[in-house]
Amino acid sequence: MKSPQSHNPQAATVAGPGALASFIRFVILGGGTGVLASFAVPLLAISIPWAAANAIITVATTLLCTELHARYTFTQHRSATWREHWQSAGSATAAYLTTSLAIWALHQIQPSPSLLTEQTVYLTASALAGTARFLILRLYVFTSRRAQGTRPLTQQQSVLAA
Repeated sequence: MKSPQSHNPQAATVAGPGALASFIRFVILGGGTGVLASFAVPLLAISIPWAAANAIITVATTLLCTELHARYTFTQHRSATWREHWQSAGSATAAYLTTSLAIWALHQIQPSPSLLTEQTVYLTASALAGTARFLILRLYVFTSRRAQGTRPLTQQQSVLAA
């Protein structure tokens, strides 16, 4: 007996990639953006306060990453909705607070850290916050869409089979 989904090779991927594949994509896209941000924040902080530089870069990278994650990490194959942007912004706010707190603590311990030390602390805090963001995005933000996405396809297949 053939599976009802066997004639449609895309049926298995509509619900999105598995957790490991999503995490690898998340690390490549989000991590790559995070590395770029780790250079952008201290450079921007030369002319404005560090917290403001971090906030500006966090907003820009959140918008970019939400789009990338909607299209590629969680394979929605379309732009993120405003709801997803706002939900992602909530997790980015927590990431912003994490990185700001980490840099603040570094400056309390070492008032004039080197750029390499600042980047190391920033990237470590970003990695921890990023792991939490991945879980939030995968389990909450993009989950309802994946679950909704499989229902219409199943209904379409039953109509096509009839």
